[in-house]
Amino acid sequence: MSARPLTVRTDPALGGRWTSLATPEREWLWRNPRVSAAARAGVVPGDPFVDAGGGEECLPTIGGPSDHGEVWSRPWTPDGEAATVRAGDLTLTRRLTTHDGEVRAGYTITGPPGAPLLHAVHLLLDVGPDARLEVPGRPDTLVVEWPEPCATRPATWPDGGGVPLDVLGPDDGTARCAVVATDRLDVVDGADRLRLRWAVAPGFAAPVSLVVWRNLGGWPEGAPYRSIGVEPMLGAETNLDRAVPDRLAHLDGSGRMRWWLEARASRLD
Repeated sequence: MSARPLTVRTDPALGGRWTSLATPEREWLWRNPRVSAAARAGVVPGDPFVDAGGGEECLPTIGGPSDHGEVWSRPWTPDGEAATVRAGDLTLTRRLTTHDGEVRAGYTITGPPGAPLLHAVHLLLDVGPDARLEVPGRPDTLVVEWPEPCATRPATWPDGGGVPLDVLGPDDGTARCAVVATDRLDVVDGADRLRLRWAVAPGFAAPVSLVVWRNLGGWPEGAPYRSIGVEPMLGAETNLDRAVPDRLAHLDGSGRMRWWLEARASRLD
């Protein structure tokens, strides 16, 4: 394997959305052909989520009444390598840097001391049916919104409630969302590998996890399509209203939380 340089582009005007995560050989982020640029550009706070693809920032929740949170639908204020958005009592600042081919996103969240939250980087991947997701070991997994809405079911990686979360395959009419207790993931697609690592910053404490969205033509009802999402996350649930306190992140006594996500790419020689 040889390292390949990654580049990243975002759109602060459209929710800080990640629009590209690419090497010279390929683009890793999927774009939904069913959603027009005008449909995504017309979003205002309070609108239903528009699944345009790319990478969306989800804060202070992923699921629940505020679908995909509050910041994806708001314009961000750029300032050099950083961009900031405010939603309710919370302020999110993301600093994106690239060094030696590695992309790093550093996050700072501020607000009322002790405030509970979830924050996920919702990356939809442009990968083929032979791609696989590599997570070390057999970590605890929580399958959510299955077998019925609002339900949760404990499992062990790679079980996703009767379907394998680590392999994709052709469309089979299934859709699963699961929270995996891990801080690392490798996405392997043919000769290419995307390595993701994430953690809270020194001096802070919170659970981190991974949300896997494996939709092989099983969602939405009536007009299903294929989409594969991986979401490094601060927290360990998808629904802020449903989660027990120890599965949430909480701002510290000064009203702050910091965490980071790093991405590297490589390719078979």
